Amino acid sequence: MPSSRSLPVPGHGSFRAHVARLVPGLLTAAAAVAGAFLVHGLLPALPAMTMAVVLGVLAANLPGAGSWTGGRARAGLDFAGKHLMRGGIVLLGLKVSVMDVLNLGWPALVLIVGVVAASFGGTYAISRLFRLPPVTSLLVATGFSICGASAIGAMAAVRRIRHAETVLPVALVTLCGTLAIGVLPLLAHPLGLTATVFGAWTGASVHDVGQVVATAQTAGTAALAIAVVVKLTRVLLLAPVVAAAGAHHRNGARAPGAANGTTSKMPPVVPLFVLGFVAMVALRSTGWLAPAWLDTGATLQDILLGAALFGLGSAVRIRTLLHTGGQALLAALASWLLIAVLGLAAAFLIAG
Repeated sequence: MPSSRSLPVPGHGSFRAHVARLVPGLLTAAAAVAGAFLVHGLLPALPAMTMAVVLGVLAANLPGAGSWTGGRARAGLDFAGKHLMRGGIVLLGLKVSVMDVLNLGWPALVLIVGVVAASFGGTYAISRLFRLPPVTSLLVATGFSICGASAIGAMAAVRRIRHAETVLPVALVTLCGTLAIGVLPLLAHPLGLTATVFGAWTGASVHDVGQVVATAQTAGTAALAIAVVVKLTRVLLLAPVVAAAGAHHRNGARAPGAANGTTSKMPPVVPLFVLGFVAMVALRSTGWLAPAWLDTGATLQDILLGAALFGLGSAVRIRTLLHTGGQALLAALASWLLIAVLGLAAAFLIAG
């Protein structure tokens, strides 16, 4: 009989083959993240996460690079867009301190919750008005109202939305967030905004955390301080919004045979990575973590989200987007204007 050492391990070969399929895409994403950080270091006004999406779109559409990202690298890039995104969402919780949020005061918290609710409902309604599919409308509303691509990834997971359907919403939220970086600072002086009002406006209306920082820092440290706290308050709402969506989807996913005692596999109300996000918020709020640990977590989060966003961006084909995304772009711009107006009104009440 052959020795036990020579017996094959069940699944071992298939696991190695699966890992080997992921390596080209993951290495490509790692190189892209390094490039995004390099550009951000040279041009601090351009957030690294935004650059990761831009590099992904370029890689998908440039001759030669497109065949690589759509071929051998595709499996690893899809893995990054789905699984590394979830890891980044977990670590995003380390940026949110409940005490910082509570220090805003209950009136400000109620206003921020109201802005998020109105932004979500208004963006969904606008998207449907422009005849976007319900799934796309849901993802766009989530990303625009809460925290950009991270919120889109969380909602897609809890609603079991296909990875391919997140590509357009991520592209739209990145485009409009980048637009805010250039437009909002130009409006501060004509609107007569103080630094704190401008910061509160930025935190209440700009989509991604990095985009908020890039926008608010143009008005100084006072604007940046309140912008980050207001923005992270919106981020904190990710967990209850996703939980509500998960509960709704779970109820809708019950099989017709439930009355006979048989049910299909139910999706979780709250995915594990969202529970991980809540756990990281709780850990940050204890004050136990030294600044060095928080900095390490922030860096790792940027790396994971950067790789995920590059993976999503590398699935965007400009030609297809131009043919199918015209209405989506108009809906996104209308939603961006709505959220900017709602955020400005709230900013005057919070910091005026």
